[in-house]
Amino acid sequence: MKTEHIIEKIIAITLTLLLLAAHCPRAMAQTDTIRLKDKRLILANLKPGLRQYLVYFQNPKDDRRLRMSVWLRDVETGNRNGEEIISVTQHWYAADSASYRSTFSANRASDFTPVYHSETIGTKTKAFNWAAAQITGADTVKNNLAKDFLLNVKEPYFNWNLDIETFEMLPLAAGKTFAINFYDAVSNTPEYAVYKVTGSEELATLDNEKVDCWKLLTEADYKGQHYTQTFWISKNSHEFLREEDFFSGGYRYKIKLPGAAPDVVKRFGK
Repeated sequence: MKTEHIIEKIIAITLTLLLLAAHCPRAMAQTDTIRLKDKRLILANLKPGLRQYLVYFQNPKDDRRLRMSVWLRDVETGNRNGEEIISVTQHWYAADSASYRSTFSANRASDFTPVYHSETIGTKTKAFNWAAAQITGADTVKNNLAKDFLLNVKEPYFNWNLDIETFEMLPLAAGKTFAINFYDAVSNTPEYAVYKVTGSEELATLDNEKVDCWKLLTEADYKGQHYTQTFWISKNSHEFLREEDFFSGGYRYKIKLPGAAPDVVKRFGK
């Protein structure tokens, strides 16, 4: 075969591959599967301490009202039944006391495996014990509405109620896509949720300081409606700083408050 014919074939094959890559980006992109057994979370990125977030909802068609609340998430290390754990206690406050809820989640300190989760809304509590092969209702919790709950699982799942803390421990980098096997025992079934690093953006914080962040996006359909969630994670400190969600024509924002925000939990009951 003549040299010029070989060159023509090489050029044709190269052009074909480039066209395929352009029209099939999802096939060409690599997805990192995040499972507990792989131990891929960077545990050192998750720092103990209280985080507070201003959360507000916006309906673009209602230009005189915003619904607001404050969410507290307290990350602590400790011991539970002789095992070192990382616990996360959450409080959700709004103007209406009926909107208040609290959760407590315990995870194995060595790999962030969930071992316990409870959620209380009003006077109603659901509590669960997590194990490698099954998730069960905690029968030692008084008036537990989920005491008869039982779910056999093929593999352990991350607690979806701790998505923010999980994001802070991901090995984020440009172009990465993650499939995380999350489960929310209170409201849904186990599934792999896909999150994509779509780029970078600088956020202005106190004193107009610029913080370079990764933008992490997830999108899916829920009850016939498409939704998106975007999270901003600091490249330097690995802190979750902002979230913007869009669903059913409305927006939800979460903004991390500065450390100067008072710990309101400690003042209740005094």
